[in-house]
Amino acid sequence: MIVEVLCVGNELLSGITLNTNAHWLAGQVAHAGAIVTRVTTVRDDLREISAAVRESLSRNPDILITTGGLGATYDDMTLEGVAIALGKKVAKDDRAVEMLKRSYARRKLNYELNEVRLKMATIPEGSTPLENMVGSAPAVTDNSGGTRIFCLQGVPPEMQEEFGEHILPAIKEAVGNFVSEEINYEVLGVTEAMIAPALVRIVESNPREAIYLKTHPQGYEADNTPHIRVHLVSSGNDQKQVRSRLDAVADVIRQEVVQLGGRITA
Repeated sequence: MIVEVLCVGNELLSGITLNTNAHWLAGQVAHAGAIVTRVTTVRDDLREISAAVRESLSRNPDILITTGGLGATYDDMTLEGVAIALGKKVAKDDRAVEMLKRSYARRKLNYELNEVRLKMATIPEGSTPLENMVGSAPAVTDNSGGTRIFCLQGVPPEMQEEFGEHILPAIKEAVGNFVSEEINYEVLGVTEAMIAPALVRIVESNPREAIYLKTHPQGYEADNTPHIRVHLVSSGNDQKQVRSRLDAVADVIRQEVVQLGGRITA
């Protein structure tokens, strides 16, 4: 299952806000057994949003997740951008209006549903609002060809709630049984270049999606000893096979580190 993520917000591109949503979503998707092939970040601009959505849909991912831009202010324009990309208009949705009312009632907020707040219930025609159980603005889902689009809030707790409620079950259903186990090794005395040939042999001798190996340079110790982190992930549909593969590859890595004159510290 292929997933793309589109994050919307000037603050993400100006250095004001760290894009923790993309990081969190990528981890959740990967842990569930799907693959994030691309994360795109654009400004609060209709042309940028609609162009990014069209570009993503041209690649036919199974799921496109957008985050941010669902609120009541002038710069919240994600849904309009998505609508333009789909060749639709936006319109007030009665279901979304009722969701707003319930959200205010749950939090005992005596807010008037004026024109500004009703902007949060104005969604692409033919799309479906998803109730926000944490905040106010509903999330929205739609379809284009074989791609299911989910427009989620930018506020992390709201986004995470919607993901867990609506997207994660869809991924798990499509992927089926999925198991993933991992190990991280802190290695001293070995550089990336030194261990690279061994990692190539390991990856090439295992099924394409069964093993993920990545080295992360950690600089040098005070005595100029190189320090790297080796990240090993074994994935599949059978718990015993996943564990057996992890143990076998981990053993090869340990042996290789020793042969290269290094040592594993953790």
